[in-house]
Amino acid sequence: MAAALARRAGSAPPWAGLPVAEAEYRNLVLAGSGGPERLTAAADLAVRIAGYDAYPVVYPRRIELALTGDGWRVEREESASGPPAPWDFGPLRAAPGAHCLVLGPAAGPDPAELVAVGDRAVPAVSEVWGSAWAGRLLLERPATEESFARLLDGDPADWTGMAAVTVAAPGAPWHTPADRVLVNPQAYGRLSDFGRQVVVTHEATHVATRADTRAWTPMWLSEGAADWTAYRDSGRGPRQIAPELARDVAAGKLPTALPADRDFTAGASGIAQAYEQSWLACELIARDHGPQRLVAFYRAVGAADGHGEDREGRTDRLLRRELGVGLAEFTRRWLEQVAALKG
Repeated sequence: MAAALARRAGSAPPWAGLPVAEAEYRNLVLAGSGGPERLTAAADLAVRIAGYDAYPVVYPRRIELALTGDGWRVEREESASGPPAPWDFGPLRAAPGAHCLVLGPAAGPDPAELVAVGDRAVPAVSEVWGSAWAGRLLLERPATEESFARLLDGDPADWTGMAAVTVAAPGAPWHTPADRVLVNPQAYGRLSDFGRQVVVTHEATHVATRADTRAWTPMWLSEGAADWTAYRDSGRGPRQIAPELARDVAAGKLPTALPADRDFTAGASGIAQAYEQSWLACELIARDHGPQRLVAFYRAVGAADGHGEDREGRTDRLLRRELGVGLAEFTRRWLEQVAALKG
């Protein structure tokens, strides 16, 4: 079986066309037999993209082999568990930029526009968050919204309005998670040029801040900081950046607390308002204390011990330490800014 996979990989591997630095099948196990001329095997396919992955991304695979006159040959290969590999939908091509790499269907649209957006996003993020991150972006744009949802191992209906999302590819260590930005071709395609830049810069911020983000980091902070970075220096005012929230305020619908993590769940009602509320919270920090205090607060939250203290208490303590204001007072000031959207 190993020889059959080696022959397959040596001739026309499914990842052909990509700048692959490493690709190998690991943990090969015979999973079944369909007679003397057919076998089914399970294996982990480890693939590392040159210049972007510090560690290989691991895809569990189910492989069907058939005995031919030349020996065992791979007849079919598919995902054994979890999301599929990007090449499971067809041949891919890679388009490199100065700071990014775009992977998309070989027969898909010209990737030049997305490359240009990625190349602008990376330095914009580094200007705020520094150069400690890799300073490069790997973007995957599948052919369809259904493929986008399948790569996320989710229900397409939940991802209809999501233009892009950052995911940690499987198999890499938690501290170096081989981030990918998955782009929803339909939702991204409906955006203006400005909107596309905001989306990709937002996701690039998630990549840059991965090492400073923990399970206890409130999503209003992680999503708000990403939006704040993306809208920074855009010249747009709060009502332009937070139109859904402004409409709610005008209708008398005001929040009473900072957004909860559940408010950001794909398909959640009011998810647009949750993002806008979070942007406003981080805008408040950057405006009143300076952008570097926002960065310092974000990193302080990520560096805090995640045990022995609830999230609200930890956030309160770190707000006081980094910004000199407690959570209750910060929330009060934020609610004033929300109410001011009424005009």
